[in-house]
Amino acid sequence: MSDVSDMKMKQYGSAAAAGYDQGFAHVSSYFIPFLIRAGRVAAGQTVLDIATGTGLAAEAALAIIGRDGRLTAADVSPDMVEQAKGRLANASNATVVIEDGQALSFRSDTFDTVLCSLGLMFFPDPLRGLSEFHRVLKGGGRAAVSVNTVPERSYNTRVHLAIARHVPSYVSSADRLFSFGDERRLRALFEQAGFADLEVTIHSQRFPHASFEVYFEHIERGWGSAGEAFVALPEETRRVVREEIRREVGNEGGPIEIEVEIMFGSGRKS
Repeated sequence: MSDVSDMKMKQYGSAAAAGYDQGFAHVSSYFIPFLIRAGRVAAGQTVLDIATGTGLAAEAALAIIGRDGRLTAADVSPDMVEQAKGRLANASNATVVIEDGQALSFRSDTFDTVLCSLGLMFFPDPLRGLSEFHRVLKGGGRAAVSVNTVPERSYNTRVHLAIARHVPSYVSSADRLFSFGDERRLRALFEQAGFADLEVTIHSQRFPHASFEVYFEHIERGWGSAGEAFVALPEETRRVVREEIRREVGNEGGPIEIEVEIMFGSGRKS
């Protein structure tokens, strides 16, 4: 980005997408079983995994639906789609496509389950996205999403807020990443989109690191959306943001633990 004053949250580029698994797969993978459970994924289903990223949730769903099921993994980022294609290349019953989650090209009443792992809060219009999930579901089908709760219990998304403190044009995009930390708001969004039989759960886990430097390395390499935004900053701003994050995670020079809390919301199409 040549002009930081115009900084906006980007779609994953090639470097951010390629490094995602190395930096974050261990965190995402821990929480995916809760998402699968919330979506009631079962053998033989037709499943859509939207905002699939590198295909971690899609791969987990495939293991459950089996050969009689059918999975479509979709992401708005062409670079992420390439990563997911590599992960799912050996699955003859899986398709990986580029799709905007707010304007899905699929016919109505197509899928038994729609999954969205840590993606909904990146949507400029989450209600429109959930409404699209509802549209493409079959009657009785279920949509399940996972979202951040609060910055102090996020793994890397807190970096976006630190950046926003120094880049005013980034504030609205960064705030959106924690817009569903209130269970009532997530429930209300599902209701507005037409869902019934709503369920919301919260799960947390601590992830240890040998040092702050080990934890922050993936950000400095430009991996993931937070890393992509971080490396685009001027050097002095990067230094300030790095030190702010160091203080937030309570680094005292030795091992650290990052507590991560994720909320899961699901609803059924009547």
